Amino acid sequence: MTKVDLQSELKQSMLARNAEKTSVLRMLLSGINYFEIQKGGAGYTATDEDVLAVVQKEAKQRNDSIEQYKAGGRQDLADKENMELIILQTYLPTQMSEEEVRKLVEEAISQTSATTPQDMGKVMGALMPKTKGKADGSLVSRIVKELLSK
Repeated sequence: MTKVDLQSELKQSMLARNAEKTSVLRMLLSGINYFEIQKGGAGYTATDEDVLAVVQKEAKQRNDSIEQYKAGGRQDLADKENMELIILQTYLPTQMSEEEVRKLVEEAISQTSATTPQDMGKVMGALMPKTKGKADGSLVSRIVKELLSK
């Protein structure tokens, strides 16, 4: 998904009078513009990877907000954040299942000859290029810790 694709989606959403999707897309494009400014100013254009990173960051923020709102007893705000998260997830690649991640972790452990929790850095280094954008980093980390602790 490119920035141009998102801008096109925003136009379609506005024409369809879909207020929720329009709001999320505006927020997302604003985040991408901010990223571009931080990265290199007016001359920098976000790559597909940059756009994906911004979408992932926004989705993670929504997950964190949902947890905080639920803990604070604000289900109404948690529901709003959840709706935004659902829209954001349509722009993310399909996430790997826990079994798929576990299989990749086992392969990485055997490739790196890791045996103790101190070898976690080596395993994570081998795994992250394979799972980037496709699996939650905390899930990958938890499975690596679990398997290296056995």
